[in-house]
Amino acid sequence: MADVLILDKIRKSYNVGLPNETEILHGIDLTVAAGEFLAIMGPSGSGKSTLLNIIGLLDRPTSGRLTIAGEDTSGLDDEAITRLRGRTIGFVFQYHHLISAFTARENVMMPMLVDHGRPTPEMASRADELLARVGLERWRDNPASAMSGGQQQRVAIARALAMRPDLVLADEPTGNLDTASANEAFQLLRRINREEGATFLIVTHNLDLAHQCDRIIRIVDGRIPTGDA
Repeated sequence: MADVLILDKIRKSYNVGLPNETEILHGIDLTVAAGEFLAIMGPSGSGKSTLLNIIGLLDRPTSGRLTIAGEDTSGLDDEAITRLRGRTIGFVFQYHHLISAFTARENVMMPMLVDHGRPTPEMASRADELLARVGLERWRDNPASAMSGGQQQRVAIARALAMRPDLVLADEPTGNLDTASANEAFQLLRRINREEGATFLIVTHNLDLAHQCDRIIRIVDGRIPTGDA
């Protein structure tokens, strides 16, 4: 099984070269195989968000090597990083960040529009297919503002899969939902993982959900304890 993600001695510091320079991540090593379904856990301030931003190519490490879907990112310029992020990584956030005036279909199409520049019938077909997968086929023409929180999160999950990404990063995807909707969203992610083989990294504080993942990666003071990675 190929590795989708490899972090090799990743360090991240802020205010580099200044008296208040602070290192947040202290040499992170992590390898994730294709099709894994992992939980990332750790207390506030442990470096989870910083790590997720680096994995998601939203920030660059100060040192170390990050490889995603076989691509060494260390030598890529900003344009190449943006292209790689759009085509290989899907994002699901706690607050789904849908465009409220857009329909469910239009929201799911957004990553494809950003990549291709103009809508095509194939994009609409892909969006409809994904909305059916998450149980929202009947609501595809409804504006996001007219949907429940649980429905909006399902639209966000469908949007994250639009580009058939190698890796899906989910940052507290159930944290803004009631218990029933949270369990439903989590089981949907798990089902997509099993049926499509998509790789998931899920940041969560919910230990019950984390124990249903293949592995739990704990971040403690900017480090992954020996044995977790």
